[in-house]
Amino acid sequence: MAESEELFLLDFKPSPFAARVKIALAEKGLRYESREEDLANKSPLLLETNPVYKLIPVLIHNGRPICESMIIVQYIDQVWNHKSPLLPSDPYRRADALFWADYVDKKIYFIGSTLCTSKGEAKEASRKDLIECFKILEGEIGDKPYFGGESFGYVDLIFIPFYSFFYAFETLGNFSMIEECPKIVDWAQRCLQKESVSKTLYDQLQFYDIVLGIRKRMGIK
Repeated sequence: MAESEELFLLDFKPSPFAARVKIALAEKGLRYESREEDLANKSPLLLETNPVYKLIPVLIHNGRPICESMIIVQYIDQVWNHKSPLLPSDPYRRADALFWADYVDKKIYFIGSTLCTSKGEAKEASRKDLIECFKILEGEIGDKPYFGGESFGYVDLIFIPFYSFFYAFETLGNFSMIEECPKIVDWAQRCLQKESVSKTLYDQLQFYDIVLGIRKRMGIK
């Protein structure tokens, strides 16, 4: 990599947010160095480069840090805009993509996390809410192969890392994605045909094991 394009990623493999950045970098054909963080013992570099949230991912480009996954992906798309654009150039379509990416960010992770770390009524309520969110996203994708149309784009990239959660959602929520949300499953399979996605996503069963460990530490059976 040329000195003018030095890229360094503070990473955590199970994180869907770090996965977004890695997929974006792969889509642009960019080489980078990845450093796996121990989130229980955060490195001085992480604390220095993201002093506000102290979270991964952090992309360091020529010594300058960029934080928050959606902002990082937008930065990558703008800096390397001559390669595989992720966001539409049309202002309306761009705004629409940003809206749906924000919906994914605000809904899927937080509702899914509640499902994975709760029991009883809270678990049942989060299961219903999560399925409803997936159905809303099915309505948005409609009959298109990807959220943006014919090609893999920004909303797809923001959403697809949560595929790693699907087995945990189904098992703990006692529902079937293919029965409840077939369009989402079909969309995910199309995304997985892309090497940038298939080589990045964290294994579903490994993620489920992590969730079980969290539940055990929380005293949830």
